[in-house]
Amino acid sequence: MSYSVGIDLGGTNLKISLVDNRYKIKDKKILNTQNFVRKEELISAVVNSVNSLIQLNKLRKSDISGVGLGLPGPIDNKKGIVHFFPNISGWKNVKLVKILAAKLKLPVFIDNDANMMTLAEYRLGAARGARNAVCLTLGTGVGGGIIIEGRIFRGSINAGGEIGHMPVNEKGPKCNCGGQGCLETYIGNKVILEKARKIFGKNITLEETSRLAAKGERRAKKLWQDVGKCLGVTLSAIVNLINPDRIIIGGGVAKAGSVLFDSVKNTIKERAMPVQAAHVKIFKAILGNDAGMVGAAIMASEAGKI
Repeated sequence: MSYSVGIDLGGTNLKISLVDNRYKIKDKKILNTQNFVRKEELISAVVNSVNSLIQLNKLRKSDISGVGLGLPGPIDNKKGIVHFFPNISGWKNVKLVKILAAKLKLPVFIDNDANMMTLAEYRLGAARGARNAVCLTLGTGVGGGIIIEGRIFRGSINAGGEIGHMPVNEKGPKCNCGGQGCLETYIGNKVILEKARKIFGKNITLEETSRLAAKGERRAKKLWQDVGKCLGVTLSAIVNLINPDRIIIGGGVAKAGSVLFDSVKNTIKERAMPVQAAHVKIFKAILGNDAGMVGAAIMASEAGKI
């Protein structure tokens, strides 16, 4: 049996998995991204983790078809270059594929992390069977991936699909990407958490606010309804623009559940054009926290031809 390595790098966690040729995770490691201050430290953590997974599972490098990485920012997947990461400093025009391939002595492929979540949900999850789909991952940042006619849409320089950096407001907060009023500045998990702490006047987790909202607590419900409305307004524009069959929403913020999803659905119904709004279906991602790793492993096993 052959294996591939799927890696999902986020602003909070670095997740590395060993995946078999049926796309089942055999083993994985999860590290805290914030433990690695410098770019070189993060690269070393990736290399050491990949080598460790191979050794612990008594495999050889020849058993590994490739290493795929889903990364949190604009990527040139053809040239193997990281343009930059909005939420991780120190990365600008990094030739990451060249660096990792030299250190690992394995084929390496990179893409945007939301594209990898999108690929996994399209092949194996909630977007399976759709011809046109939009997938979002809501966490530290807001990632987006787009499937058009069965293929990932990347744009002219392979940097498209940045739904989290669509401007919501003409004069909104400054975003880490350099823009202003981006969706991410309104519904990134740190922003929601800050609002929650102001509302409740104490330290509180997003999980606690979700539980309170599910029980009908007025302030918690409004918090998540407002998040859903903001997201729904942005998605209404996307629904009008590309007329998708399905929108898939995943990531930690999506765990808020029905209070969030109902608000998104109602906003799209109110704000999108009626024909497109009636057609699109909204689903929660079903592959959970593993989606990015699985998508990256699919990319690696297919030598980046996705």
